Amino acid sequence: MSKSSSLKSPSFHSGDTPSCDTHLVHLEQVRQVQLEIMPVDKAQQMAEFFSALADPSRLRLMSALANRELCVCDLAAAVKVSESAVSHQLRILRSQRLVKYRREGRNVYYSLADGHIISLYKEVSEHLTEVKD
Repeated sequence: MSKSSSLKSPSFHSGDTPSCDTHLVHLEQVRQVQLEIMPVDKAQQMAEFFSALADPSRLRLMSALANRELCVCDLAAAVKVSESAVSHQLRILRSQRLVKYRREGRNVYYSLADGHIISLYKEVSEHLTEVKD
C-alpha cells in the first residue's frame, strides 16, 4: 500500500520553482515509473543525439535539408559558410544518423535521414513557433 496525503499549495523555492510543502514519497508511483526509466546506456545515446542538435550551425543545415536534398556546395552557399565547415558539421550529423547522403558523380547530396528525423525537426520548429506566438 502506498502512502499519500493531500499536499498544500506548492511552495516556491530557489528560482521560483514549485516544490512540495511536504516531503512524501508515493512508493507505488515510484515503483511503476522505475520500470519505465530508460537504461543509462540509452540515456547516454540520447544525450549524444541531442548534443548533435545543440548547435545552431547544424540546425541551420537541417532546416535547409528539411524539404529537399542538397549537395555540399549548395548547402555551403545557402548557409553562407565554407564547404569545409559544412562538411565538418555534416560529419557530426551523420555520426548520429540525422542525415544521410548519396553520391552522384563527383557530387555528394545530403538529406535528413528518415521520417523520424523530419518529424522531429518539424515538431520542434512548430512547437517553438507556438510558444513564441
